[in-house]
Amino acid sequence: MRIFTCKHQLEDMMTCIYDAWVYALRVGHDKVQLRTEPIVQATLFDEYVHVDADAEKTEKVLRSVRNKIGMQAYIDVYYACLMEDDVLDDIYRFLRIGFQAGPRVIGMLAEPPVSRMLEIRRAVGNEIHHFREFARFNSIDNKVYVCHLEPKHDVIYQVAEHFADRMPDEYFMILDDNRKYAVIHPGKHYSGQQADRKREISEQNRYMKEKAQKMYLRELSDEEMKMLRQTELLKDEYTELWKTFFHTIGIEQRKNPTCQRNLMPIWKRKHAVEFMQ
Repeated sequence: MRIFTCKHQLEDMMTCIYDAWVYALRVGHDKVQLRTEPIVQATLFDEYVHVDADAEKTEKVLRSVRNKIGMQAYIDVYYACLMEDDVLDDIYRFLRIGFQAGPRVIGMLAEPPVSRMLEIRRAVGNEIHHFREFARFNSIDNKVYVCHLEPKHDVIYQVAEHFADRMPDEYFMILDDNRKYAVIHPGKHYSGQQADRKREISEQNRYMKEKAQKMYLRELSDEEMKMLRQTELLKDEYTELWKTFFHTIGIEQRKNPTCQRNLMPIWKRKHAVEFMQ
């Protein structure tokens, strides 16, 4: 068995699939396996091959998925690459069926690789949806908004896309405290004239596209993370107003902590100001 390994990043994973597929065409798909690094426990008699990212191979794989299997399969593969668990081999097995069956593979839930991809899409998609709702921003000098999250999967960029649409003019950062990186949205300052805000629909769409292009990722050092964690200690009137509203609007007789934990798990509310002491 030849086991292809790579970093847990989109380009590396797609390149790994490409190289494994080329090799499998000679020896058979059952003779290859794919895993993301680090490899915790290596097997004794298998051959391990490390694969580095290649932009051209990545584009070939993604283009083939879009053209031969469809956009839904493309989204499923993309979401799977955001999964924290090692699902690279699951993606490979799904694509093996997908390239044979075409777009109808999405409905072939009796096939284990297809049902597995559905589970992955739901897990990642649900977490993106939840953190869009659970994200809380702290204002720093009314200039920058900072949000801390600790998602299981690598989804903060997808969460940030939602807020880039909701707050296109604001300068904000969404931090992944587990992975130690941030999505930074630079914002846009207007001259103050109302006429500048009245745009044609086409201009608004172009503006949002430009905003999405300007949003970027940045890795953070331990010192930077330590400094940014202090932002959660800052208080402003809107934070206090929100906490007061949250605790006042509740009906004492209808409190149901079990139901609340089901809808908003404790680990997801760690950075929600209304639950912080």
